[in-house]
Amino acid sequence: MGKIIAIDGPSGVGKSTISKLLSKELGYMYIDTGAMYRTVALLAIEVGLDLTDGIKVAELCRSLSFSFHIEGDTVHVLCNERDVTEEIRTHEMGMHASIVSKHPSVREVLVSLQRGLGKQHDAILEGRDIGTVVFPHATFKFYLDASVDERARRRYRELIQKGEKVSFQEVRETMKLRDLNDSTRAIAPLRPAKDAILIDTTRMDIPAVISEILWHVKGKKTKKWK
Repeated sequence: MGKIIAIDGPSGVGKSTISKLLSKELGYMYIDTGAMYRTVALLAIEVGLDLTDGIKVAELCRSLSFSFHIEGDTVHVLCNERDVTEEIRTHEMGMHASIVSKHPSVREVLVSLQRGLGKQHDAILEGRDIGTVVFPHATFKFYLDASVDERARRRYRELIQKGEKVSFQEVRETMKLRDLNDSTRAIAPLRPAKDAILIDTTRMDIPAVISEILWHVKGKKTKKWK
């Protein structure tokens, strides 16, 4: 197994953007585990499954294969060779992902897939339980956080730019509910690993966060990234 960088944290903290840029900087494979749960939710809805039926959703998971590739500024998510990148990045699909991620049977299948992908190359995995469950012995573990208001502002801007019609208050309340669901679920709740490096990104821009991470990964040889 190669080197593994685990990046965990709540919704809207910037994990995907930061992980994507880090993967390009370091030449690591990028694996977006949250996108996998979103994809499962999307496909389950398409075939008419009840998202609360963990057994049937897990059966669906066993038929799936995933790959990720970066094209320009976009990380493309392919499931069974279908590009689902745009379809899974909606406000609604984020909440559906939170529902399917509660099922132990679903998590068991997807964690197995994530570990398989991560063992192929040096890899950056981002999600909510990478450092605690998926790769507890990761080479580096980071936990990114920010205030709920700041995270809601970031997500709101992102959704508006995509043309979604949502209010800031709606995004904030949904994010608070997602935080509650993710942090209180019985299986692999959202929490920092005991040995994770904690980074509060509330007042940090993307380059500053990446510089902080590279400062640790590269043996504290650099403190500036553009």
